[in-house]
Parts: sequence; C-alpha cells; structure tokens
Amino acid sequence: MTTDNALTPEQILSAAEDVLRRYGPGKATVVDIARTLGVSHGSVYRHFPSKAALREAVTQRWLEQSHNRLASITVERGPAVERLHRWLATLFAAKRKKALDDPELFATYMTLITESSTTVDAHLETLTAQIGTIIQDGIHQGEFTPTHVGTVARAVFQATAHFHDPAHAAEWADPRAEADFEALWALLLNGLRAS
Repeated sequence: MTTDNALTPEQILSAAEDVLRRYGPGKATVVDIARTLGVSHGSVYRHFPSKAALREAVTQRWLEQSHNRLASITVERGPAVERLHRWLATLFAAKRKKALDDPELFATYMTLITESSTTVDAHLETLTAQIGTIIQDGIHQGEFTPTHVGTVARAVFQATAHFHDPAHAAEWADPRAEADFEALWALLLNGLRAS
C-alpha cells in the first residue's frame, strides 16, 4: 500500500498498466488504479489532472519503453550500414515481443494509441529522425549515396512498416518473418548504396 504523500507518477503509471491489462481500456477507471495503489482517486488526480492525461502518459511511457534501445543505436559509432540494420531489427524485435508475449496489453495499447494521435505522431517523428541520423552518418562515411535525408528516412520507415506497424502484428509469428525482413533489408541497402 502506498501513502498519498509518497505516491509518484511512476507508481501510478505502473498501476495503470496493470489495471489496463486486467480490465482493458474501456472498463479501467481511475478509481481502479487508486484502489490498486491503496490511495484515494484524488491522489491520482494530483499527478494527472484527468483520465485522458493519465491514458496519454501511459501511452507515452509504453512507446518510450518500447524503443529505448533504438536511441542508443542511433548515436553509436561505427558503420552506418550495420547500425541501420540493427536499428530496424531491434524495432521489429521489440514490437514482435510485445505483440506475441503479452497480446492483451498490446491490444490495449493499440486502443490507447488510436486515442493519442499527437503522442504517436511525435514518437513516429522521433523514430524517423533517428533513421535520418544514421543515414546522414552513412552519407558522411561514404556508405550511402548523398540524398535528401528526411525523404529517404521516411521512405525507409514506411517501407519497413510491415515489421513495426501494429496492423501487421498477426503476421509477425509467421516463421518466414525473419527471412522476409532480411530480404527487404537487402533491397533497401541496395537502394541506399545506388549511385
């Protein structure tokens, strides 16, 4: 049990995730979250002014947790070809793990994401910018042909959507998924290197 004075936003978000997993986004309430924490619902509202703000924060937290490793790959040193491949493979692995290991929570977050378009849009822009950073490094290192980085980064992100867009989650368990990913990577790499 948490006391009202010791309650942190992180504790609330963890409890919210548990409640969402249990009840789903349609039935989960702030009262349920407060009950899980052993505090009044007013204590939750002191940290999050509305249910919508709390759901937005849960979505933001989930997106950040899903892709923390991507940010570190983006700023690593070394060949851009290897980093871009690892970045895309890591994104695919993270999405697949969440979808296959905890399908109820994944479905819940997909519902929340449709409600949080500004959070999702900002997140997608961040991911595309990370791809752009790696591509820019590849151009400087002579690995990739000079090009308009923003356009190519968006194209790479969109071309690989089958491996990270939740609309395709049901297909990620297919045993051919890894081979399909590698075949697409080979095509993208040829395009990035084309003179």
